[in-house]
Amino acid sequence: MVNYEVDPEILKPYLPPATELDYWQGKALVSMVGFLFQDTRVFGVKWPMHVNFEEVNLRFYVRHFNGTEWKRGAVFISELVPKPVISIMANSLYNEPYRALPMRHSIKPVDDAHTEYMYEWKLKGKWNKLGATVYNHTSPIDRGSPEEFIFEHYWGYNKLRSNNTLEYQVEHQSWLIQQVKNYVFDADIAELYGKEFVQYLSAEAYSAFFAVGSEVAVRVAGKITKHVVTEV
Repeated sequence: MVNYEVDPEILKPYLPPATELDYWQGKALVSMVGFLFQDTRVFGVKWPMHVNFEEVNLRFYVRHFNGTEWKRGAVFISELVPKPVISIMANSLYNEPYRALPMRHSIKPVDDAHTEYMYEWKLKGKWNKLGATVYNHTSPIDRGSPEEFIFEHYWGYNKLRSNNTLEYQVEHQSWLIQQVKNYVFDADIAELYGKEFVQYLSAEAYSAFFAVGSEVAVRVAGKITKHVVTEV
């Protein structure tokens, strides 16, 4: 996950109703994320040729107050996957901005202490890439750390209409992390995410993190309606 600080104003058009931006030490962050789905099931069923695949997404962080507590979540600006069926199903189930492009990944040992992870996707005949070289040693996430802020958002929020938001829950154990030695992000930012993101995603990253994943369950929690009260 390669994280960039951005102007909060460029995120507001993507902000689902009944949510607000969740800041890290006063900074609005977006994350470029590359990961693998493995042993994937939809409603308990493995779909042939759609069990193991890559995803690269751009996301930012929000929170929602349900009347009793704040829920910390993520909103996706773009999600890239390698097969059209995946994007169709995901868009139908979660109303998320999936797009299918040719994709590939590699995991290469560098030496006894480091491993290189690389995700690539092909756009307009060119391979874009997101990757990092990481130390092999794992450690738990420290409470109150920047890694905790980035990794431990356990809710997802998607705009349905001007006053409706889809809320879903992401369940997994707290992940182990590995330190990033260096990272690479080389992509057609304007084409993928819009011109407003170019200056921010072209700059030096604010931080870069790596985590060892685990089993994950995604459960739809329901719809949230933002009520607008008008005084006369």
